[in-house]
Amino acid sequence: MNQESKLSFRNTGRIAGLLYLVVVITGIFSLGYVPSKLIVWNDTVATFTNIVNSEFLFRLGIVSGLICYTFFLFLPLVLYKLLKSVHKTYAVYMVVLAIVSVPISFINMQNKFAVLSIIGAKEPQKDLVMFYLNQYDYGNLIAQVFWGLWLFPLGYLIFKSGIIPKFLGVLLMLGCLSYLINFFGNALFPNYSELGISSYVRLPATLGEIGTCIWLLIMGAKNNIIVAD
Repeated sequence: MNQESKLSFRNTGRIAGLLYLVVVITGIFSLGYVPSKLIVWNDTVATFTNIVNSEFLFRLGIVSGLICYTFFLFLPLVLYKLLKSVHKTYAVYMVVLAIVSVPISFINMQNKFAVLSIIGAKEPQKDLVMFYLNQYDYGNLIAQVFWGLWLFPLGYLIFKSGIIPKFLGVLLMLGCLSYLINFFGNALFPNYSELGISSYVRLPATLGEIGTCIWLLIMGAKNNIIVAD
């Protein structure tokens, strides 16, 4: 690999890191911060009041989510360019599993727009606000299947490549399992969210994704890529 190719390869890694950073920041804001400030799942009146009083924050959450999903559409394509020489089939799996979640997430956002329609009505039905927020939450639960599945081929490719620390690849593969555990837990057991373990279960995915994002953003990617069988 000549000097120009090495520079291009490293820059591709940094572009992937930048895309990942946008996904992480907007994802934390839209999926974590905004709901924590506005939604009280066992109190319809409080939730309705919070959204009405902080409508701009709710709208920011929508915009942030759409930005997140848009950048997530491009992220696996850049990672494919970076990792396809490791194992092309796994790289294709990574792209497909990631991109499948994007239309699900965009369509699911209609539930939040429905909430805006309800609070803007002359006689808003407060119960419907919580209904659509629950539908949005269930939509995210479906999308989480693919948010998890794409991490396994990504983690495998990173582990085999030698261009990013192997332990991050291991964390990402474990992160796939984490997402699936939380999906089946929420789907099968109504009180799963009350156990308070979902954030701990998802810890490998969180550490793996944020770690990979930071490494790519700062370091780019090593040039000594390994081609797997």
